[in-house]
Amino acid sequence: MHAASLSDIQGALERIAPFVHCTPVMTCRTMDALSGRPLHFKCESMQRTGSFKLRGATNAVLRLPDDRAARGVVTHSSGNHGQALALAARLRGIPCTVVMPHDSARVKKDAVRSHGATIVECEPNAAARAAAAERVVADTGATLIPPFDHPHIIAGQGTVALEFLEQCPGLGAVIVPIGGGGLISGIAIAMKALRPDLRVIAAEPLNAGDAAIAKRTGRIEPVPPTRTIADGLRTPLGELTLPVVRDLVDEVITVTEDEIIAAMRLVWERMKIVIEPSSAVGVAVAVQESFRAREPVPTGVVLCGGNVDLDGLPWMRGG
Repeated sequence: MHAASLSDIQGALERIAPFVHCTPVMTCRTMDALSGRPLHFKCESMQRTGSFKLRGATNAVLRLPDDRAARGVVTHSSGNHGQALALAARLRGIPCTVVMPHDSARVKKDAVRSHGATIVECEPNAAARAAAAERVVADTGATLIPPFDHPHIIAGQGTVALEFLEQCPGLGAVIVPIGGGGLISGIAIAMKALRPDLRVIAAEPLNAGDAAIAKRTGRIEPVPPTRTIADGLRTPLGELTLPVVRDLVDEVITVTEDEIIAAMRLVWERMKIVIEPSSAVGVAVAVQESFRAREPVPTGVVLCGGNVDLDGLPWMRGG
């Protein structure tokens, strides 16, 4: 099984276009000055459900044959993928079950339920989540839709790149946050096929720097047992995403927790855009002093999501 091809991504864009937003690209002179180059921000934070995840989930749901779709879909997710799959299933009129840790934030559970999905609670660990999802599959015949390591998911996420290149044809580089690698894999496949000269840069929290290590070793690495405010990026690479990151992503740059928080606040204050910490990781790379010293080519930054717990903003609790 391969990750996806350019034609897969082009087909996904045509398939999902009636259901997802073509998100805007924003600019900011203050951010340009801080980075020393023109920056173009692709606002997936303004996507339906608040993140890019709806693209892949919708593509995966629409690719299901009618007989399989009728039995529903299931996933395990405490965050954006669960919300996205719930909406994608509702748009097709099929059942959806989302396995979530019992200690997931109420706002996340409410968002999943608001799209008509059923929540199955489990213990807050990967093994319990996977086991609960397998039980749902066994009981209902539903199709498991994983959050990132699936060709249809990767193809859907790659549609970000097709829109971005249409909106900003002069890009010389793009910065994409990396967790499990579904988003950057789709983007890298599309961009390297259409613009081989364009530099694809992964942005990662230093405290969850498994992708940076995997880029060097060529192996899936465990996520370090440390915490990061960018909780959406704590997932290790998958079997499909690792080869793409290894072969098509030019480099992985890590940033500290303080840099992530400062970048998040900067975007809120200067651009008036609500982004989540995972989005701020890419911004933090763009304004790093070492990045500023590079050739000042027009650079895209993917703001991957905007789902924030407004009661727990990092600068309200002193970081």
